[in-house]
Amino acid sequence: MNLRNAFLINTERRSEIMIMSASRRTDIPCYYSQWFINRLNAGYVLSRNPMNHRQISRIDLSPNVIDCIVFWTKDAQNIMDKLPILDGLGYKYYFQFTLTPYDNSIERNLRNKSDIEDTFIELSKIIGKERVLWRYDPLILNDVLDITYHKKQFERMCNKLHNFTEMVTISFVDMYSKLKTKSIRPISKEEIAEISIFMSKCAKEYGLTIKACCENINLQIYGIQKASCIDKDVIERILGEKLNIVADKNQRDGCGCFKSFDIGAYNTCKNGCIYCYANYSDSSVAKNCSKHNPMGELLIGEVRDDEKIIDRRVDSNIRKQLKLF
Repeated sequence: MNLRNAFLINTERRSEIMIMSASRRTDIPCYYSQWFINRLNAGYVLSRNPMNHRQISRIDLSPNVIDCIVFWTKDAQNIMDKLPILDGLGYKYYFQFTLTPYDNSIERNLRNKSDIEDTFIELSKIIGKERVLWRYDPLILNDVLDITYHKKQFERMCNKLHNFTEMVTISFVDMYSKLKTKSIRPISKEEIAEISIFMSKCAKEYGLTIKACCENINLQIYGIQKASCIDKDVIERILGEKLNIVADKNQRDGCGCFKSFDIGAYNTCKNGCIYCYANYSDSSVAKNCSKHNPMGELLIGEVRDDEKIIDRRVDSNIRKQLKLF
């Protein structure tokens, strides 16, 4: 980027919450981990507003202003060798690790699931089970993936993973308008109730807390709590500090997350999941990925000379006077 021609302005007077989400929009640990480490070493990142492509923010990534990084991934293998770099730089982080029993007909580009389960366990052994949160998400029903299948697989996975996580988050697939596949069908309230009762009981038997993400149906009657994926309690436990943070009003209805800043981009995830809300098409993903530069300031593409960059003022939100431990 030519900073002599691009406009760098500061319009942010109030410090923002500095919990980084990496990322709801794409699988950064799986596909863009080297770019991510390069940005941490550079000390800043540029991010486009997905609702306004010409609006670009410059965010300070100094460890003293980033309270916590929340990674979202379906396979952490490619970031494992970089964890010592994160630790050495002083960053605090945890993983939202989606691990489902689907094959390549549903999640088309992922490795063998047994191998990914082993990666989940290896990650937990390295960073601690309180920092690896399991997501059985989304729950899909069709002629093959029926309730019996999910009961069997969920119990099997609880048995394998329960010593390596403390929490499992579930959700039922949303039938949004863009989702056009015969492999996924709507789930009835009766089916949700049957699955919820079983999963709640199973999770409890294995000592796991079970939560539900963005469900408008009340699942607390089955012992399933409302999820907060950007979780204040989890972050405060990791930091050993109290945080002044607020709910994220920019998420969809039913979301319990606290405010964060996402550095990902839509139409860039190569996992190929047929239920994905973040990709429009395979061709759009391929086109965007061809523009990725591991050394770039943006995840995808570059800043044009006539575009404006907003220098966002950021600061830690740790209340240092209140120690937890």
